[in-house]
This record gives sequence, C-alpha cells and structure tokens, in this order.
Amino acid sequence: MKDLPIQPGLLIPARELEVLVARSGGPGGQNVNKVSSKVTIKWALHESQVLAPFVADRLRKLAGSRLNDDGTIQVTSQEHRDQPANYQACATKLRLLVLQALHPPKTRKATRPTLGSKQRRLNDKSITSQRKAGRRNSGWE
Repeated sequence: MKDLPIQPGLLIPARELEVLVARSGGPGGQNVNKVSSKVTIKWALHESQVLAPFVADRLRKLAGSRLNDDGTIQVTSQEHRDQPANYQACATKLRLLVLQALHPPKTRKATRPTLGSKQRRLNDKSITSQRKAGRRNSGWE
C-alpha cells in the first residue's frame, strides 16, 4: 500500500491508513465464496496531523455514517469483482470526501425580492382571488 494523494502538496501517509479485505456479496458466482474482493479503508482522523483542525471538523460532519464512534473514517467498496478495482474505488471515495471538506461552504447572503418578483406574486394572488370569488355562492339558492 502506498500514500494516498489528495491534491498537490497534500497526501495521507500509508501508515495512517488501514486496509481490510473480506469476501463480498453480489455477482461472481462460485468465485464469490473463494476470493476476498471487498475492500475497506480505515483512517484514524483523530490521530492524523495531515489536515488543519477546522478542515478535520468539516470532514467529521461530511463523513456522516462513515465516521465511527472512535473517530475513524471507514470507506467500503464491493462494487467490482476484483480487489484492486475495489481498492481504487475506496481510495477515490475517501479522496473526494477530503476534497469536499477542504473547500469551505459558501455562506448564504440575505437578499431581498426584486420588484418584478413582488409584482408577479401580487398578480398571481389577485388571479387566485378572482378565481375563488367566481366559485362563491351569490346569495340566492
């Protein structure tokens, strides 16, 4: 196993990653019972010094159910029939997760409705009001 590059100048050292293999379900026929093609990559985020603390916090929130109680991120793949392809799929998933955490989310800027949108809203309200007024009983039965 080698280091996992995230972007130029940032990589996760191989010593911080733990790769587990197991037998997977899914397609493969009898081969599925013999070959360990499912791959799981574990990364102890709480012990890592690779990411800045605020990026690590963002990554914890993004990881969701992939984050264990002990602070380890666990990514699994069993989509492919061979182990190297599943390893690449796991590495890609982890890389994309970290890349997503590196970019801070845009803060929402409060905006006011435009004059045109206000006029359209009021026009729609008056049309609805007229439509409902036409349904009303005129008073005689």
